[in-house]
Amino acid sequence: MSQLVVLICGAGTALADAAQPLSPTNIFAPASTPARSIFGLSLFVLAITGAIFLIVFALLLYSVVRFRRRKNDDGREPPQVYGSNQVELAWTIIPILIVVALFMATARVIALVQKTSPPSNAIAVTAIGHQFWWEYRYPDLGVVTANELHLPVSDPVHPTPTFIQLLSADTDHSFWVPRLGGKTDLIPNHPNTMWIDPQGTGVYLGQCAQYCGTQHAKMLLRVYVQSKDDFDRWIEQQRRPASMNDTVSQGREIFETTACINCHTVSGTVASGRFGPDLTHLMSRDTIAAGAVPNTPENLRLWIRKPDAIKPGSLMPAMQLSEQQLDALTAYLETLR
Repeated sequence: MSQLVVLICGAGTALADAAQPLSPTNIFAPASTPARSIFGLSLFVLAITGAIFLIVFALLLYSVVRFRRRKNDDGREPPQVYGSNQVELAWTIIPILIVVALFMATARVIALVQKTSPPSNAIAVTAIGHQFWWEYRYPDLGVVTANELHLPVSDPVHPTPTFIQLLSADTDHSFWVPRLGGKTDLIPNHPNTMWIDPQGTGVYLGQCAQYCGTQHAKMLLRVYVQSKDDFDRWIEQQRRPASMNDTVSQGREIFETTACINCHTVSGTVASGRFGPDLTHLMSRDTIAAGAVPNTPENLRLWIRKPDAIKPGSLMPAMQLSEQQLDALTAYLETLR
C-alpha cells in the first residue's frame, strides 16, 4: 500500500509541476515531505472513493436500463430475494477492507508527520499566534521577527528540516501553508509541533485557518525559502541592533515616549513590549499588518494614523498624533532595517 501511495504522489506531483505558473498556495504542488505525503494520501483516498462512485453509478445505470418498464410487462413484480449470505458477506467485508486500507494509509502519514525526530542540523522556530499577527522566534539563532518566516531550502540529499513549535498568546489559531504542510492548530496552553523541509526557493503563502476573531481573514502567512547563503545573511542582518540615525531623533523620541513601547520591541532602545510585533528590522519586511498591505511609507503612515483603515477590528490603537508627529515617527520607523 505504501508503494501505491508513493507512486500516486509522484505522478500527481509531476502533473502539478507541469502546470506552470504555480500558485504560491497550490495544494496540488507540494514542496516539502509532509505536504507531499498528505497530497499522496489525498490522491489515494480520491482514487478509492472515485472507484466506489463509478461502480455504484454503473450498477444503478445498469439497473435503470436492464429493469426498466417495457410495453409488454404484465404488471407483476419480479421475483423477490429474501436474504443472501453471499450478498451480505460482500457488502460487509468489502467496506471493512476499504476502511482498513484507508486507516493504514492515514496512520502511516500521521506517523511520518508527527513522529519524526529533529536531526542535529534542524532549524528550530517557535511560532506564536496573536490576534491578528504571527511572531517567530529562532531560539538557537537569537532572532525574533514577525509575520514573515524565513527558512533555508532543504536539499533532498542533505535535508535541513525546520521544526516549528506552535503556541498561542490568546485564542485558537491554525498554521497552514498548503504547499509546505498540513493545517496544525495553535491552542492556548497546549503546545503543538510540526515540521517542514521546503525543497524549492521562493515565497509560499498561507493563512490562519481557524476563526480567531474579527481580522481572522487578514492574519496571513508568508514563508520565504532561501538558499543557505541568503538565509545566513538574513540571520546576520536580523541579529544587528536597530540603526541609530540622529536625523530622525525626533521620531525616535516620539516612539519612546508614547504607548508604542508598551507593545513593541526595538533592540537597543527602551522599547521591550511583547504584545505587538518586534520592530527592530521592520523595513526588511515586504508587508505590514500580517500581510494585509505592502510595506511602503504611505501604508506605514496610514497604519500608525488609523489602523482600522487597513484592518478593521485591529487591536492596535490609533495614537492620535499630529501630522508633524506622524511624519517624524514614520521617518524613524523607515530607518529600522
